[in-house]
Amino acid sequence: MTDATKPHAADKPLKVLVYSDDAHTREQVILALGKRPHPDLPPVEYVEVATEPVVVQQMDSGVIDLAILDGEAVPAGGMGIAKQMKDEIFRCPPVLVLTGRPQDAWLATWSRAEAAVPHPIDPIQLAEAVTRLLRPRVASASTASAH
Repeated sequence: MTDATKPHAADKPLKVLVYSDDAHTREQVILALGKRPHPDLPPVEYVEVATEPVVVQQMDSGVIDLAILDGEAVPAGGMGIAKQMKDEIFRCPPVLVLTGRPQDAWLATWSRAEAAVPHPIDPIQLAEAVTRLLRPRVASASTASAH
């Protein structure tokens, strides 16, 4: 698999992969975050994915800045995919897992995801977690472009 860490130009939109077998869940995530989850961040472009093979393909492309994976998706759950991506992609982009309940956060830790947000999706909690995960990618890009 490829090195997924590429400097991010501060003016270029961030690419956020949203994986769930449920179109309604993908829609909830995108509506909760909007075009710009935080004023400090560039706009966001979403890559909606419904199957595990397409998640792997997109993550391998090296253009994804953040992956939001539905831990309740079937047949391939987001936590298993997160663990696979963290094991196989050199400098894997950050991963946020949507858990079935707050008590499942420990499973997200096992998957090596950097953040977990439970269903039902709280837009404020999701935006805060996404902002926390994307900020370092934008900061490192602006540092890289300054040199």
